Amino acid sequence: MKKLIYSLFIIFLSFTVSCNKKYVPRQTITISLEKFKLDSTGIRAIEVLNDTSIMYAGSIGDIGILTNLGEEILKRTIKTDSVIPHFRALASTNKAHFILNVGNPALLYKLENDSITIVYKEMNEKVFYDSMQFFDELNGIAMGDPTEDCLSIILTHDGGNTWQKIPCNNLPKIQEGEAAFAASNTNIAIVGSNAWIATGGIKSRVFHTPDMGKTWEVFNTPIIQGKNTTGIYSVAFFYENQGIICGGDYTDKFGNYANKALTFDGGKTWKVVSENLPPKYVSCVQYIPNTQGNEVVAVSTNGIFFSNNKGKNWQKVSNESFYAIRFINENEAWLSGNEVIAKMYVE
Repeated sequence: MKKLIYSLFIIFLSFTVSCNKKYVPRQTITISLEKFKLDSTGIRAIEVLNDTSIMYAGSIGDIGILTNLGEEILKRTIKTDSVIPHFRALASTNKAHFILNVGNPALLYKLENDSITIVYKEMNEKVFYDSMQFFDELNGIAMGDPTEDCLSIILTHDGGNTWQKIPCNNLPKIQEGEAAFAASNTNIAIVGSNAWIATGGIKSRVFHTPDMGKTWEVFNTPIIQGKNTTGIYSVAFFYENQGIICGGDYTDKFGNYANKALTFDGGKTWKVVSENLPPKYVSCVQYIPNTQGNEVVAVSTNGIFFSNNKGKNWQKVSNESFYAIRFINENEAWLSGNEVIAKMYVE
C-alpha cells in the first residue's frame, strides 16, 4: 500500500512540475516563406480558419480561402450597386464569415453557405471602419473612426445576424484629431470578455471594455502622437494584464521615436521599450502561441522582427514586406501584403 501511495505521489509530482514548467524562449528564429501571388489587390485582413487554410479580404472587393498548397477553395469578388468595397476588416465564427468595407457606405457582409448578405449598413461621409473581431460564437465587435464625438463601435449579440452602434453617450469622448489606422485588422485585441481598442493620430490612446462593450474606460499611452499619421497601428494581449502596442509614423518609417510600449496591468499604464531602435514602424504585432507571452513578432513594410523577451528587445529576421500576420502555432503563420499572401515556417 505504501508503495502504491508513493508511486501515485511521484506521478502527481511529475504532472505538477510538467504543468508549471517555465517556457525557455528561443534565442532567435529562422523563417522560410512560401508566397502566393494575388494580382491587383492589397491584403490587410486575414483570418486563420484551421491548420491548413486562411481566409483573406482585399482592396478590390475580393475575398477568398487559400490552402497552404496554394489551392483557392473560395474566390469571390463583391460589388454592391456601384460600390466596390475596400476590405480591411474580417472575422469568422464557426457558422459564417464577416467582411467589412472600410469607407462610406460602411457595408458589413455575411458569408454563410456560399450566400452573401448585408447585415449592417451605415451612410456617413466620415465613416471609416478599421477592425472587427468576435469574443465568442454570439458576440462580436467592430470599430471605426468617429462620425460624432466618440469612436464608431458596433456590436452583435446574435452571431452576426444583426449589429447595433453604441451611442456616444455610452462611450468615452474622443479628443480632437483622434482616430485609428486600418493597417492590419489589429486595432482590437480580445481576451475573454475584455476588448482593447487602439487609436492614433493627434491623440493615441487605448480604450478598454471588460464586459463585451457594455462599459468603457480609456487610458493614455506614451506612443508617438501629434500628427494624423502617428500613433498606435496594432495592439495585442497575451492575457488580461500583459499587452503590447506598436505603431509609429507611416510617413517616416525609419524615424527615431517611441513606437512600442508594454503593459502589465491590463492597459492602465504603458512603458515605452526599445526606443529609437528597430522596428521603427509596425503595422501588425502578434504574440507567438505556446510561448507563454515571451515571443512576439512584428511586421511592416520594413521587414519581419522577433522578440524573445515579451517585446522589450527586437531582432530583424527578414527584409520581406508585409501588412499583417496571424499564427497557427509556434512554428507556422500566415502573412499578407501587397498582392501577396505567404505561409511562414519558423525554425
